[in-house]
Order: sequence, then structure tokens, then C-alpha cells
Amino acid sequence: MTTNGHFYTTFTADPQVYRPELKNRIEQTVEKLLNLPADEKRPGMLLGKVQSGKTRTFEGVIALAFDNGYDVCIVLTKGTKALARQTYERIRKDFSQFVPTKMQVYDIMSLPTLSGFELTRKLVFVVKKEDDNLLRLETALLQRYPALGQKRILMIDDEADFASVGYGGNAREGIHIRRVARQVNDLRALLPRCSFLQVTATPYGLYLQPEDIVINGNVFMPIRPAFTVLVPVHGEYIGGDIYFPEDAGDDGHNVADYIHVEVSDRELDVLRKRDLRRLDLDATLTSSAIEVLRRAIGTFIVGTTIRQLQERDAGREPSFYSFLFHTQTAKTAHEWQEEVVMRLKETMMTAARERDPRLLDLLVGYYDDIAISVLGSGFQMPSQERVIDQALESLSEDHLLITKVNSDEEVLAMLDPSGQLSLRAPMNIFIGGQILDRGITIANLIGFYYGRAPKKFQQDTVLQHSRMYGFRSLEDIAVTRFYTTADIHSAMHRMQESDSALRALFERTDSPSVVCVQKAANNTIIPCSPNKILLSEVTTLKPHKRLLPVGFQTGARTRISRTVEAIDQLLAGHQQEGAPEAPFTLRLERALDVLRMIYETLQFEEPGYPDNLDEMIGALCHLSQSSDDVTERGLVWGIWRGDRDIKRYKSEGRFSNAPDTSTQEGRVAREIAIHIPALLFLRQNGREEDGWKGSPFYWPVIIAPRNTKTALFATQVRPDQAPADDADDAH
Repeated sequence: MTTNGHFYTTFTADPQVYRPELKNRIEQTVEKLLNLPADEKRPGMLLGKVQSGKTRTFEGVIALAFDNGYDVCIVLTKGTKALARQTYERIRKDFSQFVPTKMQVYDIMSLPTLSGFELTRKLVFVVKKEDDNLLRLETALLQRYPALGQKRILMIDDEADFASVGYGGNAREGIHIRRVARQVNDLRALLPRCSFLQVTATPYGLYLQPEDIVINGNVFMPIRPAFTVLVPVHGEYIGGDIYFPEDAGDDGHNVADYIHVEVSDRELDVLRKRDLRRLDLDATLTSSAIEVLRRAIGTFIVGTTIRQLQERDAGREPSFYSFLFHTQTAKTAHEWQEEVVMRLKETMMTAARERDPRLLDLLVGYYDDIAISVLGSGFQMPSQERVIDQALESLSEDHLLITKVNSDEEVLAMLDPSGQLSLRAPMNIFIGGQILDRGITIANLIGFYYGRAPKKFQQDTVLQHSRMYGFRSLEDIAVTRFYTTADIHSAMHRMQESDSALRALFERTDSPSVVCVQKAANNTIIPCSPNKILLSEVTTLKPHKRLLPVGFQTGARTRISRTVEAIDQLLAGHQQEGAPEAPFTLRLERALDVLRMIYETLQFEEPGYPDNLDEMIGALCHLSQSSDDVTERGLVWGIWRGDRDIKRYKSEGRFSNAPDTSTQEGRVAREIAIHIPALLFLRQNGREEDGWKGSPFYWPVIIAPRNTKTALFATQVRPDQAPADDADDAH
């Protein structure tokens, strides 16, 4: 492989854009593609993170491929006009120094008649993953210009999880591959010298495919990657590890504690359709029906004001900022939401001009909320008086722009030359549905009100909806707020854990093995069909992973005291006399008995915080029974601690989620849990002043052993039938 050709050296000449690590990954990718055996039909994979610079990376791959024998590149984009145009414009702009003398870039739907000269140039076709586009591509390569189809072709599947992997069907017809996936498959089979490169940030639909796909007797081209190269992450990238950090076992605080604000299902119902009985539009400033939405917009106004004052104080021109409202796909819902937000804006504008005390009180509260995360992040905080006065002035002068976006045409009209949604005012609120879900970049996003709850949470259709990922300043993160339900937040947190675990595996090995297991009725662990896994219902097991219940309340003292006493006595039989805090071992069956007794004393009534006993039992069984030390299989380390007084809620209002401390019993657990898991029995006093019901109780925590092999553990899987033909379940 040559790395000093004209395309590659010229295209990657800027060392600030194409750093050595990024060039190394580009070169790895092309070298692996070139070295795949001629009969190897499996694709390669560029695995990035959401909005982490994947396009820049695969453009470098195109340039290097052109220097190494490839003549044609096909870029498959997600099936929206806006994203197809954004991709086309981006590639034309970035490769402009080679066009038209050395290469040409075409949108397949606008392909002109090609001259003999053009057919000898390097060609890039941008193709939307939609049946007409793919049919037009097939016609061009196999009928109009059959010589092109015989050339060495690189097919790049951007957002490879979307449409490219799709199955439908029902009990009567059985499983079938979807039309677009079939077209991509058929085209790959018809092009004799075609290399296939997948590019995505949400890869599970690809990695969990079988090596060979046979449906109804038909054999399909492989889509499970033959190799994976990680797109390097820039130091300024903000992703899931910021929004969903892994708990270390301490009840400490970080900016993530303040980013998420919980939205009730009741409020989302109010915003689903127009119903003036549930929301009086004349009372948007005071109605409890939209309390969190009002807080979201007010906090966005205050947060924008703070950032603009910080920028002025630093001698910079203030930036424009954005807020995304994305809860429904139905256009009627968007119309109602626009009406609600517009009325709230009008009410705030009038209140600002009159200096209404009700608005002033709200803004002061929002200022105090943001001040905690700004100061906690180590940044300067403008005075309350300056912020409130500037926020009132911005409202009075109509600096807040509300835009409804729910069609391809509307998005196309709003894109700026860089392919991002144009920010036309200092404060921009976008209300939209699926058209805004991925691919479209929204600059300076510091507020996100998200309530999209598909029938089944899938990694590609949920994580990608979050437009808050990308290259962003920590100053912006300090004023950022994410408004969603506890259910959605929990699902996204689990997906982040799975993504993080998979990426860590690829950092150690090119072809990791991900174990997929599920809990059987008899508490044994059985293999789980990977393509049935729903990542929102999956627990990622990895070394020193913590599992525990959160959001529960205890039963009344009269109901649980005898059970707690029985647990005390049972554990006392295993503890060392005179040293109750010394670690001890117990049989798995006994540990499960205690775990079930503990859960009998707990009540799970809060939305989004379900009873996770099955998860705890299944994980404990798997971790104990799969020990790499056969002499310890079926055992569990026990660690007891007593006289604890944890509060039910943290200071910022969230449920406590760290009854253990990483420097004390957490450290002990990590030291001894090498082959088998540790189960912490943390006896809480349960005082009423701490939010409990005045009775002692046990709070269990499982800590996975150091030698845990990464596994996706599913307590629920899809039934043994074809998946529903639903837009959110198609991948």
C-alpha cells in the first residue's frame, strides 16, 4: 500500500485536521481492505462515536483508496434528502481541489450523461438509502456504464445500522429482509471487485449478526464486520461518558448530576395533542401541567445569557445557541407543541417588559440551578443581576426564535453552507420529529427536551436522537440541560455502558467476543440469541461493574422488621465472630435467598425505577457460575456493613445511587473479587428524616469480579418470532 500518493498526501496535508493518530487509523482501514482475501465478502468497519468525526475519517479513506487502485466510491447515506444533500455538499467541498480534473462527485439522482473523459476520472456517487436511488445506481453501474461496474469499487455505508440491516415479517410469512437491505445486498453481489466499509457509531445490529445469513433458503451477503478500526476521539469531544458517567460507588457530584432533569409521563401526555381542558394556554407561566417544559425554556434563556456574558467578558463575539424539542413524530403534535411554546414565549415577553414578579422569581430559580454546575465546573459565573437584566432585555427585544421542522423540504431550506441548521437568532428553539433524529448537526445545543419513547428502545434509534454529542466546549456543558423521562434516561444509560464496553474491547483486540446470555427460570445462565437482544433491556457486565437497586422505598416497619431480623441472623452465621466486617464466602444459593429476602422489604413504585431483582439474580448467577477458577464456581464473596444513614435523595433532588464507597468497602470488594463476584450487604438505619419509613433495611450491591469477561446479560429478550414491522424496531 502506498501512503505518499497525490490524493492522500494532498487531502490530509493539514496537520490540525488530520493528526497522526487519525491518519494511522485511515491507513489501517485501507490496508485491511486491500488485504482481505478475494473471496472474502464480509465488510470492514469504521467504529466511531455519535458526531465524532466519522465523515472526516471516511473521506481520508476515500483519498487513500484512490491512490491504491480504487476507481469508484459509493457513499450510502441515510434516507433523507437533507442528509444526502449535506453529504454531497460536504464531499464536493472537501475534495474541491481535485474536481473536475482528477475526480467528480455526483448525487446519483442528478447523474448526467458521462463522457469518456469523465469515465476515466475517479468517481464518487452519493446515494440515499432509498429504493429509487439504489435502482438508479444499479442502472448506472450495470447497464449505462457497465465498464464502471467492473472497476475496483469502494462502497461506504454511512450510518450502517440504518436501513442496511433490516428484517420484517410476521408469524404467517416468516422473516424477510427489507427492500433497501435487499437492494444493497444484491448490488454487492453483482459488483465483482467491490469492497464494503461500514461506518457507524451504533454497531450492535451489525456485530450481533451471524457469520452467514440465510432467510427462507436464500443466502445473503455477510454484514458482520471482518475487522474493526476505531475512529479516534478528539479531546474536545463530548459524548455519553459525560452525560451518563459510570458510577464509581461514591455519593459524589459531577456535572452529569445536574444535566438530567426528569420529565413526567403526565407532562408528555399533555404535549401529545391539543386539549385545552388539560392546559390553559392563558396560564402557561404558572400551569403545573408544563412545569418542566417551562423550566426547560426558562433555563435555556438564562443559560444562553450566561454563555453570552462569559464570551463578552472574554473579549469574544457572543454566539447563538439552540434548544431541541423532540417528543413525537406526528405533525399534529408538533403544531400543538409550537402553539404551546409560542404562547409561553409571548407570555414571557409581556412579563419581561412589565418586570412581572412571577417571571423574575422563575428566572432567579433557573439562575441558581445553573450556577451550581457552572461554579462546580470551575468557570466564572456572571452576577445574578447582570444575567436577569440581560435575559429580560433579550425577551423584551424578541431574541428567541421558535421554528417547527417536520419535513425534508423544511430542513433543506434551513441548512447553512456547512450543512448545519442555521441559527438565525441569539436563542433558537427547534420543534420537530424524526427528521431531526440524526445526521443533521445543530450547533451550540444547550437544551434538549426529549420524550420520544419507541415501542422498543434500540441503540441506533435512541442514542442517535441525542444531538448533544459532538465537539463542544465544557463551558457549554456547564449550562446544558437534558429533559427526559426516567425510563428513557435509564435506557440511554444502559446503551452508553454497552457502547463503552464494546469500544474498550476493540481497543484491546481487533475481533473481540461478546458473550450474550439470559437468565433461565431455574437461575442457570443459557445462551441468548444475539439478534433478539434489546439494548435498553440489557445489563453490560464487565470487570468491577456495580449493580444495585435505585429509586425504591422501604416497606413500613411493622411489615419488614421481622424479615430484616431474619437477614441479620442468616448473615451472622457466615460472619467472623468479633469481626463482622471481614469478608466471607457463601454459597450462591444462600446469597440468592438473602437477595430475595432483601427485595421483599423494598417497594418499587417510582416511574422509571423498576424492580430489578431478576437482573440482580441473573447477573449474580452468571458471574458466580462462569468463574475462571473452577474451585470457586458457585460461591459469592459477602461483605457486611452496618449503621448506615444514607439519604433517599441526593442534594440536587435525585435518588441516591451509591450506598457504597469506592475507597472503603468498594476497595475491599475489588481486592477480593478476582474470580467470583462480591455482594455487599449494606444495613441502613432507614431514618424518616432521611426520607425512609423509619425502619432498618438492607441495600444490596453486586460488584463483578476483576476477571469478568464482557457480556451482554438480558433478563428479557424478544419472543421467537419475526420482529414487528415498526420504524423504531427495523434494525
